[in-house]
Amino acid sequence: MSQQIESRRLPPLNALKAFEAVARLSSVSSAAKALGVTPGAVSQQIRLLEDHAGAPLLRRDAGGMGLTELGERLVPVLRDAFDHLTQAADIIYGPSQRQSLAISVPPSFAVRWLVPRMARFSAEHPEIEVWISADMQLADIAGGRADVAIRYGLGDYAGVRSELLVDAGVIPVCSPGLLSTLRRPSDLANHTLIHVARGALEEPRPDWAAWLTSRRLDGIDAKAGPRFDQTAFAIEDAARGRGLALAPRAFVAEDLASGRLVAPFADGYLATDMAYRLVTRRGSLRPEAQAFVAWLRAEAKAEAVVIDEL
Repeated sequence: MSQQIESRRLPPLNALKAFEAVARLSSVSSAAKALGVTPGAVSQQIRLLEDHAGAPLLRRDAGGMGLTELGERLVPVLRDAFDHLTQAADIIYGPSQRQSLAISVPPSFAVRWLVPRMARFSAEHPEIEVWISADMQLADIAGGRADVAIRYGLGDYAGVRSELLVDAGVIPVCSPGLLSTLRRPSDLANHTLIHVARGALEEPRPDWAAWLTSRRLDGIDAKAGPRFDQTAFAIEDAARGRGLALAPRAFVAEDLASGRLVAPFADGYLATDMAYRLVTRRGSLRPEAQAFVAWLRAEAKAEAVVIDEL
């Protein structure tokens, strides 16, 4: 007995993708950037979808852009649908594809924290191939362009899950050879301060001006000294004896434990509201991503114990 397959008229997939991205990012321009198209193309797809719906999906007024009642109803269903499509793609492309993970991290975090630990993950999970992309842009996690991301910030990222991974408070560090000349913070006046320039390759964390102000130190030039575009380079310069660098404790924990670097001031820590955060998409994660996330959490917890003992 033959089965009659019901034919349904479906909206264009590109229009659905454009609407979901705009709803998630609350911006046509941000959605266009995430999808790799122009804002005009996104707007055209939204209009096409609204034609199919026979009613507006987005509300545009002086207060900005929002969702209509119909748009609010469509978004969760659409996100579930894309989650199922992702799972379907995992099945179609087979086990070898499912065991590849795409990870997006800031450059200095990659160099100073993640990469030195990756051998441990590979030893635990030799079947999982990890591709690391070191950049400052938040990857399109919800859209599937990366499985896991780590970002420096407050964690207020739209459309994804975010949790604290690593504290980003900073401390002054230097080579052991300078330790005898650094008995108190005011001795910094006799040393070179190594800086990290705020720019496209680095996160805006507390600098020497903020650290000196927190210690009420006057008469020390907070701007003089060599500058680098990444914290990793500043730390290496300090390790070679050129001066002192400000670094997140998480970036220098192993060097402090081994004695390659020293923290000259017992009360040198300066806290910040910012942190390195683990970012994943909403909904269930693939088993490989779950394994990587669990490993990251364990590594961060173990390092916190080491830092407390330093």
